[in-house]
Formats: sequence, C-alpha cells, structure tokens
Amino acid sequence: MSPIVSEPVTARLSRAAALVMAVTSGLLAANLYYAQPVVALIGRDLGMSPALESLIVTAAQIGYALGLVLLVPLGDVVENRRLILSSLAACILGLVGLALAPAAGWLFLAMLLVGLTSVGAQMIVPLAAHFAAPHERGRIVGNIMTGLLGGILLARPLSSFVAGTFGWRAIFWISAALLLVLALIGRRAFPERRPAHAQSYGALIASLGGLLRTQPVLRRRAIIHAALFASFALFWTGAPLLLLGEPFHLSPQAIALFALSGALGVLAAPVAGRLADRGHARAGTVGALLLAAAAMALALTASHSLAALVVAGVLLDLGVQANLVIGQREIFLLDGTIRNRLNAVFMSTFFLGGALGSALTSPLIEAFGWHAVALLGTLFPLAALAYFLFGERRRAR
Repeated sequence: MSPIVSEPVTARLSRAAALVMAVTSGLLAANLYYAQPVVALIGRDLGMSPALESLIVTAAQIGYALGLVLLVPLGDVVENRRLILSSLAACILGLVGLALAPAAGWLFLAMLLVGLTSVGAQMIVPLAAHFAAPHERGRIVGNIMTGLLGGILLARPLSSFVAGTFGWRAIFWISAALLLVLALIGRRAFPERRPAHAQSYGALIASLGGLLRTQPVLRRRAIIHAALFASFALFWTGAPLLLLGEPFHLSPQAIALFALSGALGVLAAPVAGRLADRGHARAGTVGALLLAAAAMALALTASHSLAALVVAGVLLDLGVQANLVIGQREIFLLDGTIRNRLNAVFMSTFFLGGALGSALTSPLIEAFGWHAVALLGTLFPLAALAYFLFGERRRAR
C-alpha cells in the first residue's frame, strides 16, 4: 500500500461551503436516476421496445463511467473549482437536450452526455476530503455523501411524481434550472484547490491503468462495491417495471411513494463514516454486504407483496450506502496527491457493475420474471462477501 501523502491544507471547509457542495453533489448524482422509475413511460412515448427500456438507465451509467475515467482525474492537475463549474455547465446543456429529445437516438446521446458530466459530484467529494484532517475524513466525506445519496434516493420518487403530473420531460427541465442556480452560488462557495504538480493529460489517464494493480485497498473496495451496485441497479430498475404490471398496476405517483422508502438509506452515510473513523470498517463492510443480501432474498418473496418490496428496498439502500461511504473513506486515506484518480477508478469500476445490473434487468424480467432479478441480486453481495473474507484470510497468512 502506498504511504499516506497529502498536499498542505491551509484552510478548513466552512459549514456553508459543505452544505452547497452536498446539495450540488446530490443534484448531479440524481441525474442518473430520474429515468429509472419512468423508463416505461419514456419508452412508450418514443416508441421503444420494452426489452430496450432499461438501456436508458444503462446509457447514463456508461456515460458516468466514462466521465469518471476521462474527467475526474483532471482534479489532480487542474484547479478544482473551475473544473467543477465547467462540468456543471455541460451537464445543464445535456439536461436541456434530454428534455427536448424527439426520438430514442437523441435521448440516448443526451443521456450519455448527462452521465458524462454528472461526474462533477465525484470531483466535489475529493475536494471536500482534501480540506479534512485524516481523523475527521470519514465524518466530512459522510456528510457530503449524505447530500449525494439523498439526491440519488430522492430522484426516483421525485421523478415518478413529476412524470405523473407534468410528463417525464419536466424533471429534466427542473434539474437544469436547479443546477444553474447552484453553479452561480458555487462560483463563490466552492473553495479553490490548485494541485501542487502538473502532468500531461495523456500521462494522467495512462496512470489510471496501474492503480488497481498497485493499490490493493482500491482494488478490493472497487470490486466489492461493484457487486453491491449491480444488485442496487437490478432492484431499482426492475421494481418499477414490476409495480406497473400484474398484480399491482400502480400509477407513477404511487411508484413515487414506493421509491421514497429508499430515501431512508441516506441515514447510513454519516453513521458509516463515523464508525469507520473509529476503526470499525471491517465490521461495517461485512454488515453492509449481509444486509444487501438479506434485502434481495426478501425481494424474492415480494412479487405479490408490496410491503415486502418496500422493506427490501430500505434494507438494500442502507447496505449499499453504508458500504460506499466506508469504501471511499478507505481509499481517501491512501496517497492524497492522486485522490481524484483513486476516486475515479473506484467509482468507474462500481458504476460498470451498476450498468451491468440495469442492462440485465429488462431481459431477465421478459424471459424469466421478477424472481430471476431478485435471485441474481442476492448472489452479487454474497459473492462480494466471500471475496472480502477470502482476501482477509490470504493477507493474514
């Protein structure tokens, strides 16, 4: 493992700046999930095949993974505030493109752009970590992640409610307007960070390839959360499709209320950060993986039970969000001069897991029904737990 290396920090993050950063992170991350509960409405409006509807979510996640690789590493060499504001501006343009999309092709291109530029959220998190002392980094990251995760978890119910009242395009207009306001506030609120070293863009991106090999903590954390995020995507892409059909026949507004239950997962972020600061990262990881597996196992019984589906969603989100905060804290304790690249590799790896989960959802439901989605979602965290425990045993020898 690399030694802990940090750039000198001459200031601490103010509460006002932390609040703006948390809200901005949440709104950026929410862009990836607005389409998730309304893919059937979008597909119907644009004449798409039902088997292709979940690819709308996949397009955003692929764009996000590309942005993590191609844009987030720039935070190690470019002044961070300017980089974040530029990403915000490009994201606003992509959201306007989504709101105006006349056909599926345009929609997929705009969704890729929105995913690509929403990575500004993952530029903000390392920036906040930079202004935190090591002993409080879990708390600071947990607080920023509370905003980010709140955006993710509230995106689904908000999108369902807005779609049911104003149509599916309205949520993208709303998101563009809110991000414009936050970009104007962020010009003053975001702290400046000028990285201490310069590097060519080609060398910067090329350096990513070796990080999974040279940083075992990063490799382990990225693989574990990729498995969890695949389950997360399977559940939250598949559940709205299940609820629209037999035997539930829920309206978009009712699905919004269902999705709101997942917002309780945001409570896990600050708690997980503080537990990790106190040396309980291992127990927290095992607990999060078991919680996610139990949630998806419960979802196996939920094809005719709305209550079981709600409980499964709450438990799954608690486990996934707790593990995310613990994982980010662990990687932020590594080399501080390459923190953005560490975060880029971590996030892009697990978002590919999410893209896999969302891409599999519609075909699985079409071919085998909801039980296949829930079963696969159960196996992912169990496999991650086996990998985590086996790796610990090997390192102990």
